[in-house]
Amino acid sequence: MFRPGASRTALRSLNASFQPTFRAVNSPMRSHFKSQLCTVARRPQASALAKPLASEMLVARFADERKPGQYDAVDSKHEAAIRGNTITPHPELVSTASSTHPVRGEIGAQEVEKDTDMMAGVRSDMQTIRDTFSLEGVPRQAYYIGLAGVLPYAATSAATVYSAWEIHNGGYLMTEKTAELVLQILEPLQVGYGATIISFLGAIHWGLEWAKYGGEQGYPRYSIGVISTALAWPTILLPVEYALISQFLIFNFLYYTDSRASKKGWAPGWYGVYRFVLTFIVGASIVVSLIGRGQVSDRVGRLPGPADRVRQLREQQAVEAENEEEARRNFLASKDGEGGDEE
Repeated sequence: MFRPGASRTALRSLNASFQPTFRAVNSPMRSHFKSQLCTVARRPQASALAKPLASEMLVARFADERKPGQYDAVDSKHEAAIRGNTITPHPELVSTASSTHPVRGEIGAQEVEKDTDMMAGVRSDMQTIRDTFSLEGVPRQAYYIGLAGVLPYAATSAATVYSAWEIHNGGYLMTEKTAELVLQILEPLQVGYGATIISFLGAIHWGLEWAKYGGEQGYPRYSIGVISTALAWPTILLPVEYALISQFLIFNFLYYTDSRASKKGWAPGWYGVYRFVLTFIVGASIVVSLIGRGQVSDRVGRLPGPADRVRQLREQQAVEAENEEEARRNFLASKDGEGGDEE
């Protein structure tokens, strides 16, 4: 709340200070006026009253400086020239959206749509595949030896497909019987080699544990090698189709295990990508072999596997045991007959 005495004192001091300044607004003492205005502005009571006076002083100043007729003069020649111009209609530019100014364009200008790059996604995918299969961080020795290790799989798969083709269209390079014989020879080769590679992949973790790569992990890392061998070798007792399917699943399981080991620091950082490439080639080879064998499954006799041979051996042993028992009984019966004749 303002006190009346203080307000009247402030107004009298303010009017007393501004009266000579307003009369001499264009005088050389303008700097002195600015200092007084700033001095008055420091007073909280007089700050609101100083703004109307300052605006009146600015209006008076511009009124004195403006030349008569500077802004009110009419240029008749220019108006006559404009009046003579004809407005050209452009109906093609008039539409429901012509009065709307586009955000990224001009009024009346047709927006040029940029062509969508339909191959951008394909190029991105190809670049991802190229980066994955480049294997830049893999040592060259491991890279070359690993690729050499999958060659037997690729060779047996190609030979399986070609033998199946020869059985259907026989006579080009080999007869149907020869192609069937080659197919039966490839069965134990591919299954046995797959079991060996699976055991080798598990043994790699034993070597990493002995080298103390990523620290000593103990049984968790040793168990990878044990489980790999325990899963691999029983597959050689299965029929070839079931053996290949089982090995395909085991290879994928080991890839998952190796990628987790690489993330945990139990294996080098590049080992996960390295195993992905090799597992991809091996898995594709197994699938191709299964497709080739599926084309001739009704025309090729299955080669007896280890389980079939064991079963056949047991049956043969049972038959021989029965024959021996029958021979022993006959011998005993003949002995009894000879003893009765002597009496």
